[in-house]
Amino acid sequence: MAKEKDTGRKMIAQNKKARHDYHILDTYECGLVLMGTEVKSLRMGRASLVDGFVQIDNGEAWLHNIHVPEYVQGTWTNHAAKRKRKLLLHRAEIDKLASKSQESGHTIVPLALYFKEGRVKVEIALAKGKKEYDKRQTLREKQDTRETNRAISAARRRQRSA
Repeated sequence: MAKEKDTGRKMIAQNKKARHDYHILDTYECGLVLMGTEVKSLRMGRASLVDGFVQIDNGEAWLHNIHVPEYVQGTWTNHAAKRKRKLLLHRAEIDKLASKSQESGHTIVPLALYFKEGRVKVEIALAKGKKEYDKRQTLREKQDTRETNRAISAARRRQRSA
């Protein structure tokens, strides 16, 4: 009898700093070429996307600086923690990303690492760097919406108790 595959997304790691530092222009979901011990380490929910970036070399997309710690119970077959990993994308997507990333100020960053139907997927984004004043503006808008939501919920609580 075949084993049922998990449906839905099980999040492993997110890169919240990327959404703060960049304007996200376009997102892509892609597969990742991994070793067995890397998958086992990821199943334990251990990874860091903070310094990660995508580089396109000779028509292939490579993910750099993603930290996947060594598998604790691994032997001599264990993987290197910060090796470059190949991304699985369609040729048209790679060509589009390559041409867009050549533009000034554009880069490709990983946003999330997750399991989807038992396979490891990476959400990458074509992004443009934010200026310092853009970052402050984003934080100010977040704070304003948070304060507005608090005021609305407080008014609703007062209305219910009255």
